[in-house]
Order: sequence, then structure tokens, then C-alpha cells
Amino acid sequence: MSEQPSRYTRSFSGMTGALIVTVLFVLAFVIWRGLFRGDADDTPRAIDWQQSVQLAEQADLSVVHPRELPAGWTATSVDLVATGDPRWGLGVLTDDGHFIGIRQEDASVDELVELYVDEKADAGADATVASDITDTWQTWSDDGGDHGFTTELGDESLLVYGSAPVADLETYLGLLTR
Repeated sequence: MSEQPSRYTRSFSGMTGALIVTVLFVLAFVIWRGLFRGDADDTPRAIDWQQSVQLAEQADLSVVHPRELPAGWTATSVDLVATGDPRWGLGVLTDDGHFIGIRQEDASVDELVELYVDEKADAGADATVASDITDTWQTWSDDGGDHGFTTELGDESLLVYGSAPVADLETYLGLLTR
């Protein structure tokens, strides 16, 4: 059996030429797609968090929430589970774009801090911030600049946390009610 020669000659210069053509095609496609692509809208969308509070109340849950949000602050996420292990969460962006979250769950304070602040969060001194919930809060912080404030509400734990400055977190704490 004799081997048949291939129909075309393979060479290094031929492979290099094919590679150049492929790269030029990919670049042309990326440029073409970029011309017709609009700017992505990364503006956070506000959500109606008050409706979730009303739903929680209808389910006989007493969730901790702000009476109102300061001007320029935007609620961006809600987590409400009313069955099984009930939990409540609300995510807010300040007018400077910093995050503040609130979590209320039937879990230990340590579990919430580990999950939402940092596995190695440092406990700080108690802080006194007047609110309808409590006036004394346990403080937490991590090396990345996140802070948290916790208290216990019967069987549940409450955590207010985020990357916002401590002054903004304390403002938020002062707005909390049930």
C-alpha cells in the first residue's frame, strides 16, 4: 500500500498566515460588536422594601426595618422567608454608594457575623446608639473595612453590617423599628 501525498503542502509560513488571518478576524469582530453595543446601565434599581415588611407582618413575623431611608439612600435587595426558618434581610446603598445590610435570623450572632462580616471579624466595644430596638449594640469589624452591629431579639439575632462608614451605620441603627 502506498501512501498518497496530501493535496496541499503544509508549511510553517502557511500556518503563520492562517493564524494572522484568524487574529485579524477576531479583532474585526470585537471592534464591530463594540460599535453597536450600548453602554451598560449599572445604576442600582430601587425596590419597594416596604411591601416586603407588610408581607412579613401578614405572615405574623415581626421584622426589624428602618422607619424610612435617608434622602439619596436606595434599597436594592430584600430577602424574606416566612416559612420554615424565617429570615429577613434588606440591602441598601447610601448616597455615596456604600452598602448597608440588615439580617434578622434564628441563628447565633457569631454565625451571622462570620457569614456577613468576616470569618475572622474582631469584636469591639459595645456602642450606644438609640433606636426603637435597643440602645446597646455589640460592634464588629474586619481588616477589609467592614463593620457590624449586633443584638439579640429573643431567639433571633439581628445584624446591621456593611462597608459604609460607621457614622452611616449608626444613622441607620437610629432609624430601626419593628
